[in-house]
Amino acid sequence: MSYELREDLQWISQRIKPKSHILDLGCGTGSLLENLMREKQCTGYGIEIDTEKVIKAMSRKINVIQANLEDGLKNFDDNSFDMVIFSQTIQSMKNTETILRDTMRVAKEAIVTFPNFGYWKNRLQLALGGHMPVSENMPYQWYDTPNIHWCTLQDFDLLCEKNHIRILERTVMSNGKVVNKLPNLLGSLAMYRIGHS
Repeated sequence: MSYELREDLQWISQRIKPKSHILDLGCGTGSLLENLMREKQCTGYGIEIDTEKVIKAMSRKINVIQANLEDGLKNFDDNSFDMVIFSQTIQSMKNTETILRDTMRVAKEAIVTFPNFGYWKNRLQLALGGHMPVSENMPYQWYDTPNIHWCTLQDFDLLCEKNHIRILERTVMSNGKVVNKLPNLLGSLAMYRIGHS
């Protein structure tokens, strides 16, 4: 495992089968894809909108497409990937439900990670501080955040249910440790593996 991967990317990497064909949505600088190519002989593409991140990903020899995910995945055929990855990307989408449905069209499974807005420290900042939360998983101020939709574990569960998406696995963490009790309250980072129902 590469030392540079943050904890949710390590979790993702552990769930990818060798030689899988991957689509990484919001791939950033390509560290996850680089790791999967090297460690598991995976193939695939990253999609990223930020020009500087695209250049860094290309320097890692990642097949990266500069595109806006809001335009959807219409350029990809049905079932063309083994896995689609959304690592802390889905909360920055305007059309979250549409892109999630499109994801299930192009892949057998997907992995989605996001900061849990229901985490107790976030609730406390909002309730007692009277301001939008800022934390290790949500490090932006309200006026400069790329995040459009904050959600909790319960919100994401309901979205999956509404769209007939099966939750295959869910892990919730806080400070690098897995949270089993009261995850919607005590977990700061949610990681889901989802598939067709």
